[in-house]
Amino acid sequence: MLGMDGYNYHFEFTHCRTHPVAPAPTPEDLVVLYIPMEAEWNARCASMLAAGFKQVASSNPYWDIRGRTYEDPDGYRVVLQQAEWSIDECP
Repeated sequence: MLGMDGYNYHFEFTHCRTHPVAPAPTPEDLVVLYIPMEAEWNARCASMLAAGFKQVASSNPYWDIRGRTYEDPDGYRVVLQQAEWSIDECP
Protein backbone atom coordinates (compact mmCIF):
# COMPACT_ATOMS: atom_id res chain seq x y z
CA MET A 1 0.00 0.00 0.00
CA LEU A 2 1.37 3.41 -0.97
CA GLY A 3 -0.01 6.66 0.39
CA MET A 4 0.86 9.84 2.20
CA ASP A 5 -0.53 11.30 5.41
CA GLY A 6 -3.05 14.02 4.70
CA TYR A 7 -3.85 12.85 1.16
CA ASN A 8 -7.22 11.35 0.32
CA TYR A 9 -5.95 8.48 -1.82
CA HIS A 10 -3.62 5.53 -1.80
CA PHE A 11 -2.62 2.73 -4.15
CA GLU A 12 -2.89 -0.93 -3.25
CA PHE A 13 -0.94 -3.69 -4.95
CA THR A 14 -2.66 -6.84 -3.77
CA HIS A 15 -2.64 -10.58 -4.28
CA CYS A 16 -5.16 -13.17 -3.08
CA ARG A 17 -4.32 -16.86 -3.13
CA THR A 18 -7.94 -18.00 -2.65
CA HIS A 19 -9.47 -16.28 -5.69
CA PRO A 20 -6.78 -15.08 -8.09
CA VAL A 21 -7.77 -12.78 -10.91
CA ALA A 22 -6.09 -13.26 -14.26
CA PRO A 23 -4.18 -10.05 -14.96
CA ALA A 24 -4.73 -8.28 -18.25
CA PRO A 25 -2.13 -5.52 -18.31
CA THR A 26 -0.83 -3.79 -21.39
CA PRO A 27 2.50 -1.95 -21.72
CA GLU A 28 0.57 1.34 -21.62
CA ASP A 29 -1.17 0.65 -18.28
CA LEU A 30 1.08 2.84 -16.15
CA VAL A 31 1.22 4.42 -12.75
CA VAL A 32 3.64 7.34 -13.11
CA LEU A 33 5.24 8.84 -9.99
CA TYR A 34 7.25 12.05 -10.30
CA ILE A 35 10.24 12.31 -7.98
CA PRO A 36 12.26 15.47 -8.69
CA MET A 37 15.12 15.00 -6.20
CA GLU A 38 17.78 12.71 -7.70
CA ALA A 39 18.86 11.10 -4.42
CA GLU A 40 15.25 10.25 -3.51
CA TRP A 41 14.58 9.01 -7.06
CA ASN A 42 17.64 6.70 -6.90
CA ALA A 43 16.49 5.38 -3.52
CA ARG A 44 12.98 4.70 -4.85
CA CYS A 45 14.40 2.92 -7.92
CA ALA A 46 16.46 0.67 -5.63
CA SER A 47 13.34 0.03 -3.53
CA MET A 48 11.42 -1.14 -6.59
CA LEU A 49 14.07 -3.73 -7.38
CA ALA A 50 14.25 -4.83 -3.74
CA ALA A 51 10.46 -5.28 -3.74
CA GLY A 52 10.64 -7.70 -6.67
CA PHE A 53 9.81 -5.43 -9.58
CA LYS A 54 11.96 -5.83 -12.69
CA GLN A 55 13.21 -2.87 -14.71
CA VAL A 56 11.95 -2.94 -18.30
CA ALA A 57 12.16 -0.69 -21.35
CA SER A 58 9.06 1.43 -21.71
CA SER A 59 6.87 0.94 -24.75
CA ASN A 60 6.88 4.75 -25.07
CA PRO A 61 10.52 5.93 -25.31
CA TYR A 62 9.53 9.22 -23.65
CA TRP A 63 9.51 7.52 -20.24
CA ASP A 64 13.07 6.23 -20.69
CA ILE A 65 14.55 9.73 -21.12
CA ARG A 66 14.29 10.80 -17.46
CA GLY A 67 12.62 7.80 -15.90
CA ARG A 68 12.68 4.09 -15.31
CA THR A 69 9.85 1.66 -15.88
CA TYR A 70 9.30 -1.29 -13.55
CA GLU A 71 7.03 -4.27 -14.04
CA ASP A 72 5.49 -6.40 -11.29
CA PRO A 73 5.12 -10.19 -11.56
CA ASP A 74 1.62 -9.77 -13.05
CA GLY A 75 2.89 -7.46 -15.82
CA TYR A 76 1.63 -4.14 -14.47
CA ARG A 77 3.99 -1.19 -14.83
CA VAL A 78 5.14 1.73 -12.71
CA VAL A 79 7.25 4.60 -14.04
CA LEU A 80 9.48 6.55 -11.67
CA GLN A 81 10.13 9.84 -13.45
CA GLN A 82 13.05 11.94 -12.19
CA ALA A 83 11.30 15.26 -12.74
CA GLU A 84 8.61 17.60 -11.48
CA TRP A 85 5.19 16.90 -12.93
CA SER A 86 4.11 19.44 -15.54
CA ILE A 87 1.13 19.34 -17.86
CA ASP A 88 3.39 20.89 -20.53
CA GLU A 89 5.65 17.81 -20.55
CA CYS A 90 3.00 15.11 -20.83
CA PRO A 91 3.67 12.77 -23.74
